[in-house]
Amino acid sequence: KQQRNASLPKPAPPAGRLEFVNGGWCMSDEAATHYSAVIDQMTIGLRFLNETFGACGRPRVAWHIDPFGHAREHASMFAQMGFDGFFFGRLDYQDRARRMRDKEQELLWRASDSLTPPMADLFTGILPNGYNPPEGFCWDQLCSDPPIRDDPDLEDYNVDDVVGRFLSTVYKTNHIIMTMGSDFQYENANLWYKNLDKLIHYVNAQQANGSKVNVLYSTPSCYLQELHRANLTWPLKTDDFFPYADDAHDFWTGYFTSRPALKRYERISNSNLQTCNQLEVLGGLTSRKGPFGEGDSQTMKKAMAVAQHHDAVSGTEKQHVANDYARKLANGWQHCQVLVSNSLAALSGLSAERIYCDNLNVSVCHLTESSKKFSVNVYNPLARPVTWPVRLPVNGTAYSVSDASGKAVDCQVVHVSQATHEVRRQRGFAVNELVFQVQAPPLGYTTYTVALIQDGPPPAPAQQRAPTVIQNKFLQVTFDHETGLISSLNNLETKQSIKLTQNFYWYNASDGNNVASRQPSGAYIFRPNSSTPVIISQTTSVVQEVRQWFAPWVSQVVRLYADSRALELEWTVGPVPIDDSVGKEVITRLDTSIKTAEYFYTDSNGREVLQRKKDFRPTWNLKQSEPIAGNYYPINSRAYIKDDVDQLTVVTDRSQGGGSIQNGSLEIMLHRRLLHDDFRGVGEPLNEISGIFPDGLVVRGRLLLTLDPPQTAADTHRPLAEGMVLQPLLTFTDGDLKPNTQLEFSGLLAALPPAVHLLTLSQWDEDSVLLRLEHQYQSSESKVSSQPVTVNLQKLFSTLEVLGVAELNLSANQWKDEMKRFDWTPEKGEKPLLKTFEDPSTWEVTLRPMEIRTFLLKVNLR
Repeated sequence: KQQRNASLPKPAPPAGRLEFVNGGWCMSDEAATHYSAVIDQMTIGLRFLNETFGACGRPRVAWHIDPFGHAREHASMFAQMGFDGFFFGRLDYQDRARRMRDKEQELLWRASDSLTPPMADLFTGILPNGYNPPEGFCWDQLCSDPPIRDDPDLEDYNVDDVVGRFLSTVYKTNHIIMTMGSDFQYENANLWYKNLDKLIHYVNAQQANGSKVNVLYSTPSCYLQELHRANLTWPLKTDDFFPYADDAHDFWTGYFTSRPALKRYERISNSNLQTCNQLEVLGGLTSRKGPFGEGDSQTMKKAMAVAQHHDAVSGTEKQHVANDYARKLANGWQHCQVLVSNSLAALSGLSAERIYCDNLNVSVCHLTESSKKFSVNVYNPLARPVTWPVRLPVNGTAYSVSDASGKAVDCQVVHVSQATHEVRRQRGFAVNELVFQVQAPPLGYTTYTVALIQDGPPPAPAQQRAPTVIQNKFLQVTFDHETGLISSLNNLETKQSIKLTQNFYWYNASDGNNVASRQPSGAYIFRPNSSTPVIISQTTSVVQEVRQWFAPWVSQVVRLYADSRALELEWTVGPVPIDDSVGKEVITRLDTSIKTAEYFYTDSNGREVLQRKKDFRPTWNLKQSEPIAGNYYPINSRAYIKDDVDQLTVVTDRSQGGGSIQNGSLEIMLHRRLLHDDFRGVGEPLNEISGIFPDGLVVRGRLLLTLDPPQTAADTHRPLAEGMVLQPLLTFTDGDLKPNTQLEFSGLLAALPPAVHLLTLSQWDEDSVLLRLEHQYQSSESKVSSQPVTVNLQKLFSTLEVLGVAELNLSANQWKDEMKRFDWTPEKGEKPLLKTFEDPSTWEVTLRPMEIRTFLLKVNLR
């Protein structure tokens, strides 16, 4: 029953002349990335190394020398990928000073509260000079340090000085790692190696005088091996390395939000890629070569992989580079659209042209705007059924909608908002939106038919005052009758009620003209001039929904769908005005009656949640110098505040920065437009414009708010966050469908249990697929959902017969039973035992909280 694959060769003794570190398709960002995309990009890179160099090319060390802060979830993933250790370069300047003093620049990172040690334990080393050489030891043609002069007759003889400066240490063992090189270096490698050879020679020559220092060319894994042989105990860390600052007023927390449109496009692209991967498997060979041409998922995989780079989704690149990342993602999606069309044609029996409307968020879809009858195919990439609101741009005033069984579906026609008219900029002409809710089967599709009943000009929208209350069977939202702002949120099931005010503000961005520091806000750095944000003046009008205007460039729609446990806030921000020559950093802030005691919670790369506290770091004493920027953290999918009774959770549709600056408050940065560079390498201000938006970028997004008791909140926000990351894909077909069209399909024999997420279903080779199943709850989040779950792999799929199975590590570049890692001992506690799995059979696998298990399946299409 074991399926082995040629791209995972058995280990061979390496010659040791070449070593790879990390091995991902890129060195990913750690603040703005989602764990699913990180796993994908590591898989594609490590698979390339396996197939090109064999087992001896497999990296043993994770290497993130440039990312700007380090996420706990990244360490957890690296451990599960089989890495023996992890090295990085950037560390908060206060934290570094403390660790240098206490010789704690090397530690054991316990990166999960749920996984049994050492599954998520990772030895972590902090490089002494970032990724640069020590000061005074730069010998490239771009460097200004003098070369080693070893002729005693020369006036600039400097061997004694160089050797003396080199012999210093701040590490726990008698092994020291030194990086030699930097950006754009080794352009003249001879200069480097000539001086390094001299350095090694003269330092080692001191051994004749009693020196115990021996310098040699080495590699990260050789260094790590010597540390392991030392058999010491190591400081234990359980939090993360955010936020990062390199000086008192230089917090790198702006990039948590920089380029919010690109961040959203990357997240949508991830959802589209997972749909593409799944349909490539479910549709079989026809998906890659079918009636619409040759489909291809690889182009999209590579585009998404490189978009995880720490100067890509982070937003810390030049404008033309950001444009190129977006172009690559768009090109990848075009290749995937052919594959998706072929697969849906094979599964449905319908070969009619499928239309993709990628601008539905601004009510643009030329087919629905003009057609009198069309069908909507809704593909659900989740392994559970979903209910999803669909909003289609139309010009009629009445429509009928029917589901796959022919049953009529409730629908409503609402006017396109003025904000949408402005943001779509002549790309569409619909005056209305058709709104209805769809229900899609797990890992499958369903079809809805839409027909025009009444055409003609719509009546003028009625101008109304804001309602005082909107509600469904789960939630009630009240509004202040004078300001029109939300005033309270009530959970009707649990009888909870909190005061809630939500408004928009902007921080005045520092231009560098400041007494304390000349550091301006830029793509990397968030530095407001004042701790008090400027409130954006607000007025409200209502057209069947609660539509709020806060300024000519800030608006919002408050929505509460009939069957939703979440309140939706659809915000539109931009063009951010700069005619006053002031850069602006726009936030929304939720002020509540919840008693938070300065604590709040954010997710780590979309998975486990970490507790944060204002002006506090768990492992060192913070001297706070930036009360706003120094309290911002990455929010990848959700954040919440809570007390003993109430928990308010905000689910985001992209990675954003945020914090809790005041008790009972949660703020999220939505958009940034700045007029100065922050001197960290971008070389231009973060001032985004385009052909469509020459006057400044307009960004639209969604926040989902839930109110629950803390004990059960995860059962609401986990599925919401999962659904926000993997959204249904809508495709459209004009006119009537053929009578024999299969209108509904599920790739699963039954929905997976609520705690289990199908993370990956991807074609590996002709008769094998890669499957990842994930337990998406932490160990103490839910009484019900945090229990172990067992799944039978042979009884998963409706279109696939599983013939063989073998388990892999997380990155799919090693067989699980062959993965051996160094064991490390924390200073407090015994060495943990390796976790063992006792599955009832090869086919039945058990998932425990926060586990991801990866399998290679040998399959046949049924």
